[in-house]
Amino acid sequence: MLSQIIHRNVVKLLGCCLETEAPLLVYEFIFNGTLFDHIQDKTDEFPLSWNMRLRIAVEVAEALAYLHSATSFPIYHRDVKSTNILLDERYVVKVSDFGISRSIAVDHTHLTTLVKGTFGYLDPEYFQSSRFTEKSDVYSFGVVLVELLTGQKPISSDAETEEEIGLAMRFLLCMEAENLEKILDPQVLE
Repeated sequence: MLSQIIHRNVVKLLGCCLETEAPLLVYEFIFNGTLFDHIQDKTDEFPLSWNMRLRIAVEVAEALAYLHSATSFPIYHRDVKSTNILLDERYVVKVSDFGISRSIAVDHTHLTTLVKGTFGYLDPEYFQSSRFTEKSDVYSFGVVLVELLTGQKPISSDAETEEEIGLAMRFLLCMEAENLEKILDPQVLE
């Protein structure tokens, strides 16, 4: 199924190597690394401008919309995160790593499975119910959007309580306190 996905913002599956104990998938090489690397590397000689952040967000959204609705069977990625978003030589988005993705029948609305994914990006509803829907991918995409806005990691320790707190919750708390400038990336504020 992955070999039939043809979208400019989804990494291309080129083939499969069956000469190893476990088959290896061969994907196109994406030159500029992950979105996470570019967000976190403050010494990056090519900082993410506001326009670039917007374009990246739109391209990820287009890729997810394609996977959810334009394929013959909807595909839920199940691990949308900035390390699974690659940037090519022109900084065009390529969504990658479909290791835990699942397709579902068109007449179904969700998938009930063991909870898999990356902490900080997991939809709380999915975490509690084990019912994964396209909204779960959308929640994870929302965390990526907040990463683009803040330049922060999806999980970090709270300096006051020394507890780990998710970026989504920190962002919501700042919004409720009408104090977004506290959390937004300085480049975004400019």
